Amino acid sequence: MKARLFAAAALVLATFAAPAQTIQGVTEFTPYTYLRDGQVVGPATEVVEATLRGAGFTGYRIGLYPWARAYDMALKEPNVLIYLIARTPAREPLFKWVGEFMTMEYHFYKLKERSEITVKSLDDARHYTIGVTRDDIRHQYLQAKAFTRLVVSGEAIDNFRKLINGQVQLSPLPSLDVAQLCKEASFDCDRLERVHTPEELATRLYMAYSTATPDATVARTRASFDKLRADGTLKRMMATAGR
Repeated sequence: MKARLFAAAALVLATFAAPAQTIQGVTEFTPYTYLRDGQVVGPATEVVEATLRGAGFTGYRIGLYPWARAYDMALKEPNVLIYLIARTPAREPLFKWVGEFMTMEYHFYKLKERSEITVKSLDDARHYTIGVTRDDIRHQYLQAKAFTRLVVSGEAIDNFRKLINGQVQLSPLPSLDVAQLCKEASFDCDRLERVHTPEELATRLYMAYSTATPDATVARTRASFDKLRADGTLKRMMATAGR
């Protein structure tokens, strides 16, 4: 009887103590997550902050990193919330999944002037050098498909510059990212051509916790996120990307 009472009391204390913990949000540069005046902002960041506030968490901080660094932190450290991360079968056991933001399509792009590059199928792309960002879903997907001519960059903008400078022949990118990257690189997007869209590469983007994060934290965050999705707040916030 005493053991049961002690366990119940411990559970109550853990529940009340949970909001005081520090949560580290991690992400990369995208049209949904970017820096403004030294702060990480953007539609997806607004969703994350609204979710954490709704869950009662005030001790959180959010950092923007190269994707490989953010991914490594979420794999190894407790209380790390990573977003926007593609949910795949291989990643399923590696994280505690909270909620889905959106589905993302990726398109292979080339320089329009490179008329010798012809891609009508995924297999056609094997003949060309392809720029990817380290450890993101496109890198992992193409590796799993035994692509061998991959040129890996640490950050999305570095990968994009390799494409527009002719250092790689192709790169799989979302259309909204292309517009943002062209702006950052001061490049005319009309000089790019979309040549193929692999349907199999379309992915659902989530926020997810590291596995070392307490289940109570995950459950509180998931409940808060579900409310934002149900009342339409999630859709409204994400719709502002690129504006």
